[in-house]
Amino acid sequence: MTVTLTDTAPPSTTELLTGVVLGPEYRREHGFWQRLISTEPFRRPAGGTPEERLDLAYDRLRILNLSLDSGARLAADPRALAALHAWLGPVDPALTTVAGIHYNLFLGSLLDHGCAGRRDLSDYLSMRRIGTFLCTEVAHGNNAAAMETTATYDRERDGFVLHTPNPGAQKFMPNTSPAGGAKSGLVAARLVADGSDHGVRLFLVPLTDDAQALPGVRVRRLPARMGSPVDHCLTSFDRLFVARDALLGPAEEGDAPGEFRTGPGDRRRRFLTSIGRVTPGRISMSACAAGSARATLAVAVRYGGHRMISGSRGAPPVPVNAHRTHHGPLASAMAMVFAMSLLYRRAQERWEACTDERARTDAVRLVDVAKAWITWRARDVIVESRERCGAQALLENNGMTELVTGVEGAITAEGDNIALYAKAAADMLLAAEPGGDAARDRAPHPGDLSDPYFLGRLLTSVQDIWFARARTRALRAPEADTLGRWNAASGPALRGVEAYAYRQAAEAYAEARATLPDGAARDRLGELERLFALEWVSRNSGDLLAAGLLSASQVDALPEAVEELLTAVAAHAPELADSFALPEALLADWPIAGPGYADAYDDPGGPWNTRPAGAR
Repeated sequence: MTVTLTDTAPPSTTELLTGVVLGPEYRREHGFWQRLISTEPFRRPAGGTPEERLDLAYDRLRILNLSLDSGARLAADPRALAALHAWLGPVDPALTTVAGIHYNLFLGSLLDHGCAGRRDLSDYLSMRRIGTFLCTEVAHGNNAAAMETTATYDRERDGFVLHTPNPGAQKFMPNTSPAGGAKSGLVAARLVADGSDHGVRLFLVPLTDDAQALPGVRVRRLPARMGSPVDHCLTSFDRLFVARDALLGPAEEGDAPGEFRTGPGDRRRRFLTSIGRVTPGRISMSACAAGSARATLAVAVRYGGHRMISGSRGAPPVPVNAHRTHHGPLASAMAMVFAMSLLYRRAQERWEACTDERARTDAVRLVDVAKAWITWRARDVIVESRERCGAQALLENNGMTELVTGVEGAITAEGDNIALYAKAAADMLLAAEPGGDAARDRAPHPGDLSDPYFLGRLLTSVQDIWFARARTRALRAPEADTLGRWNAASGPALRGVEAYAYRQAAEAYAEARATLPDGAARDRLGELERLFALEWVSRNSGDLLAAGLLSASQVDALPEAVEELLTAVAAHAPELADSFALPEALLADWPIAGPGYADAYDDPGGPWNTRPAGAR
């Protein structure tokens, strides 16, 4: 027998860069979702009222559920949840919202509380009932210390009475209407037994049937929010009795009938357990924002390549991308989108790998900061991409308007961005070494602006500079004035958190570049990496110059270095956009993504279509 051996073709530049953006296991982790959004039920519909689009989102949710081998397996896999958000986000933001709530916040919380095997979850896995999550209150947000919804233990009936005592205690924004079918929710309420407060716990509560709220539950739709239509509601309870087994207990323990143990630290621990799904939710928000930014940027790059404009002084028409004023912002956005994609994966991997409490604290902080930074940067990229496509991108059929408004929801969902930055700033400020200018202590050696290592040290120094300023301002305020000290420090401390995010993204760039073989893919990623770093260094060049970390000649050279990298990145923008691996079926639904975009406006009754052949 003769055996012929053939060499396996090495991966192309595009494939290697796709591995950078989506991860080395991208076919396994993302393939299902790429195929799903390419099927007919997920193709972009023509128009529709907000209610019709909401109905479509729930119809798609059921189709998605039928496509899964196990909804519980999806809920237990944070990577799969992030991939869901990354691919469904650009297709249908409303679907992404209700899917994230059902699989992550609802099913995920049930699984985290050890309900698998102890409760019948078949109604939720089959979607005979859709799950939702009720934590936030109108007047209190997610502030557990102030939460007022109560679940009072009724010893005679061995159950709980859920009650909303005032307007401020109404649950705010859960998707609790009958739209989409019968719903159940996990309700965060203060457990009260025999006059004692045992802290905030979760209760599994049926809320609606197919047509209306159930007795004891009041649901009112909120005014329409900007962006995609979701049935956000105000929800309250009027002495609603639920059985004892409505209470979710930690997987490792349970309270005996009529007894509720609350030792030192139990209230906070149990509340954190109740909202434990917020962390994978923030990772998913990062993935969703990055996926939406990739989609809009890819469309803008494509449109700029086939949108022709008149050349100067009688020259032939040229693509609008030929102009520096057009391709420059898109090249900058390309460097940012790669940074966003790398940072969310870095945060996810750090969180998955934590083995002790200190590592977990640091990892959760990175997840929180990454969520805020990525969603803010995604808004910048999406708005820039929309502008580069002009009036065409203002039309709903071209797919961008939903994403412009949808990213605003991600900025607020799973924790408001400013609040996440503020918590990280306070933690990092307290953890920083007191006194001394850390930026000077760790000043980089003289280096070259083309050296990524030198740029990385500069990014670290920017972070140190801002936290040193924050410490200095805090020490000026009276020690007894806690709020005054924080207010004095918070401005520069928030800038320090922003610098921390840029540094983490730059380190993720460096790690990704190190995994690539010598060649075009490594060169392309190196150009993106340097452009990302140099633009941030340029924004902080005054501080770096004042600290003696950049020379005057280097500051003077920064604009030229940035311009050269913008030109280099723009030259490969179509190839870089292809590395996002967007399905052609998705792009085909957005007319401006194709060269025949004008055909979408053809009028069958127009004179050019009705005049006889040969007529003028």
